[in-house]
Amino acid sequence: MRKTIVAANWKMNKDVDEASEFVYAFQEEMKDLDPNAEVVICPPFIALDAVAELLQESGFKLGAQNIHYENDGAFTGEISARMLKSLGVHYVIVGHSERRQFFGETDEIVAKKVKKALSSDLKVILCVGESLSERDGGVTEKVLERQVKAALDGLTAQQLTSLVIAYEPIWAIGTGRNATPQQAQDAHAFIRSTVAGMFGKEVATSLTIQYGGSVKPENAAELLSRPDVDGALVGGASLKADSFAKIVKSSPASK
Repeated sequence: MRKTIVAANWKMNKDVDEASEFVYAFQEEMKDLDPNAEVVICPPFIALDAVAELLQESGFKLGAQNIHYENDGAFTGEISARMLKSLGVHYVIVGHSERRQFFGETDEIVAKKVKKALSSDLKVILCVGESLSERDGGVTEKVLERQVKAALDGLTAQQLTSLVIAYEPIWAIGTGRNATPQQAQDAHAFIRSTVAGMFGKEVATSLTIQYGGSVKPENAAELLSRPDVDGALVGGASLKADSFAKIVKSSPASK
């Protein structure tokens, strides 16, 4: 059985006070409920410490939005696995399309980050996805295969137990336009088949694959009902506690 995982990616939003207010409100929304899904909250770096403290007794997990592939050094503005671990971080997002697009992260850099995170006992949410021109050009599967194979090359089957793949069609991120449930299902099934070709069917069957791209309370249940969609990486709709709580509440426990 695959665990359903729903993660909030706040991107460059919320200061420390706003992050703390969210956690208080979200915990109130989830009060007396045992969520089916594992919940991960990924605030900006400045709020990791405050959010970590507030989440201690909640059962919710703390995630970071980025990581560097070196332990220490002259990398101004970056953050290492060791630093994240010291704050109690459980998950780290790697390869988000915004990192690839705006900060020049290549498949090679993404792969180095994945290996560093996993070797540091951090769980990884690996983002993959195609642009609108790539989808319209009929090369979605080619793009996904390239990204998945590059990121997972050299990993062991055991390491994949600490990795989640998030399929995020770039054309659906922050646009209000999401993939249809069938488009999401088709992409997830292809990703799972690619992993099966690399590591075997048993490993692929147990891998959690999230959908990300304009997920909101109104479409979450239908998206998450698809057989290969095992959760969500939520952007804008995760900035409000009630909205994110509705998505979590609509999630099935496992597949």
